[in-house]
Amino acid sequence: MQKEILISCSSSKVDGDLYFSFKRILKYYRISLFFNLINQHLLSLHKKLQLRYFMLCDDVFARNLFSRKQREAQSAPGWKLFGKVPLRESPPKDSKTIQQEYEAKVSKSGQRKNLEFEPLSTTALILEDRPANLPAKSEEEAQRHRQEYDEMVAEAKKRELKEAQKKKKQMKERFKQEESIVNAMVVWNNEILPNWESMRGTRRVRDLWWQGLPPNVRGKVWSLAIGNEMNITSDLYEIFLSRAKERWKSFRETGSEMESDGTADRESSLDLIKLDISRTFPPLFIFQKGGPYHDLLHSVLGAYTCYRPDVGYVQGMSFIAAVLILNLEEAEAFIAFTNLLNKPCQMAFFRVDHELMLKYFAAFEVFFEENLPRLFNHFKSSNLTPDLYLIDWIFTLYTKSLPLDVACRVWDVFCRDGEEFLFRTGLGILRLYEEVLLQMDFIHIAQFLTRLPEDTPSERLFSCIANTQMISGNRKWTQVFNALLKDKEMEKSSSPTVKNS
Repeated sequence: MQKEILISCSSSKVDGDLYFSFKRILKYYRISLFFNLINQHLLSLHKKLQLRYFMLCDDVFARNLFSRKQREAQSAPGWKLFGKVPLRESPPKDSKTIQQEYEAKVSKSGQRKNLEFEPLSTTALILEDRPANLPAKSEEEAQRHRQEYDEMVAEAKKRELKEAQKKKKQMKERFKQEESIVNAMVVWNNEILPNWESMRGTRRVRDLWWQGLPPNVRGKVWSLAIGNEMNITSDLYEIFLSRAKERWKSFRETGSEMESDGTADRESSLDLIKLDISRTFPPLFIFQKGGPYHDLLHSVLGAYTCYRPDVGYVQGMSFIAAVLILNLEEAEAFIAFTNLLNKPCQMAFFRVDHELMLKYFAAFEVFFEENLPRLFNHFKSSNLTPDLYLIDWIFTLYTKSLPLDVACRVWDVFCRDGEEFLFRTGLGILRLYEEVLLQMDFIHIAQFLTRLPEDTPSERLFSCIANTQMISGNRKWTQVFNALLKDKEMEKSSSPTVKNS
């Protein structure tokens, strides 16, 4: 009896489980069937809409295709091939009439509600009442929102006024600068350049020079200031350019450069020139391959490596040649480039005369300590030596580190004052960013000075340069540098190797 009861209980339990599982399956089946019906309905609806869309497109296409000529013939003013088309009967409407018709149309359609307060921007929405399904604002909250909105509007107006005043000031300064450039251009062309030898050293010309040369006379003044001590002519340039082209032809055919008398330096390789040209003023994209000045820059640098195989090509030369090409004709740029690199300072750096370079760095440090003692001590404690930033500045004459317009103005005064101004400019840059550099460590200082900010202000920089005095203990730059050179010669004469010889 007990076994039968157990069996009946267990069988009833199994039947119950089967019932519930069957019920769940039926439920899932109904749900899937429901979704299938929805999908079928959506597909049929999609097909109907697609069909109507194509029919509508066909209708529009047919109307446009067959009625276009009729409309043009009826309404378009102008001239036909064999006669004049009559003008439109109704004259064109003015803007005021069109606006009134549009407002009347919008008011009829009811698209725009007449609100007591229509917000002009999203910030004004804080003054709107809350929707009916939310609790209303309290009087204090509404007052606070109104006050916040008034403050935001006042702040926005103040900011707009400030920006407008700033733009007005910038425009005023720009007009003033343009007017001064025009006036200076007239003076340079009519008075100074025709009487160059007698006027170049006068106080008036030096003051005009400091303010920056007008762009259209810049190249001419640079050429006159740099001079042509090496007596290079346009014909000589053509000769060395033809030699360079022979080397390029040989390079393309054999894959290696043809050395002239075995004196070609390894740095004058065509690969290095090509690589450096591609990195010359990349934002301008005028010297890269395909740019308007690519071949011209390549020609000047190639001709120089043939003219001075003892120097060859050194990285950084491309920036100097590029700036000259922007301001001079091809042959004139080569003449100025060759004479400029023959200056003592440039020759010391481009021939990598380590001892002479160290003397330049030592002279720079003398005036660095004299003008900026705090920053000098900070650099000393950080073990930051001048070669880490001066080499790049001198090799490229600041064209890589400063904005191009500022660098050109540095070149203006460099052509007037010589190598001293290069180091004075370096001290001016350090003075300009003194407070920033005092907060940096070794790595960040080196990175900052390698690539200066793109918005370096020209006037502030030249103000800092003007405040930099190149006098140390009543000695000028030339005297300090010559004294260091004498010390170098005395060291050589007193060295054991010299005595033994």
